[in-house]
Amino acid sequence: MKHKKHSVTGVILAGGTNSRFDGQNKAFIKIAGKSIVENTYSILKSLFKQIIIVTNQPEQYAEFNADIVRDIFFVKSSLTGIHSGLFYAKFPFAFVVGCDMPFLKTELIEALANQIKPHLDIIIPETAKGFEPLCALYSKKMLSAIEGKIKAEKFSIKGILNKAKTKRVPEKFLKTYDKNLISFFNINFPTELEKAEALLKKNSLC
Repeated sequence: MKHKKHSVTGVILAGGTNSRFDGQNKAFIKIAGKSIVENTYSILKSLFKQIIIVTNQPEQYAEFNADIVRDIFFVKSSLTGIHSGLFYAKFPFAFVVGCDMPFLKTELIEALANQIKPHLDIIIPETAKGFEPLCALYSKKMLSAIEGKIKAEKFSIKGILNKAKTKRVPEKFLKTYDKNLISFFNINFPTELEKAEALLKKNSLC
């Protein structure tokens, strides 16, 4: 099914150190024969008019038809990646996602993008486990506020939510598009990779 492309920038954060995987870049871990970043890229490419990959290893992503950019602030923090994505975004809103989420659902991301309103600053999923800041939309209007937080060495993404015009997308709505909220599953440890492979074997991702 072909989706209408939104005038939104899709941003993939691929700047982690991967220390928990003995230096292996987890973006290129294969799940069901496809690397996580390849799967994420293809989903975002089907939905959004611009794709940015934020990475400090740009040579690894040369195969992708995307704008490959580096962090502007050299601090190991997701907030710096969001800042760089917004800085280079051509559109008023950017959908920001991590490079370690193998089970993203296109329908969920599109449903989030459909929540965009000009007066909003952030559109973020909220489940019983909390916020999902790396599967959320940010307005370019947040750029200076985020830069201020980075310069003040306050790197918590949640720290910007209360001071912004934030739309919290509730779990009930999210489950309409992703019954088991599997889109938010991410791989930070080898044990989570094992769990992902077990989920695939059980075919329990519907």
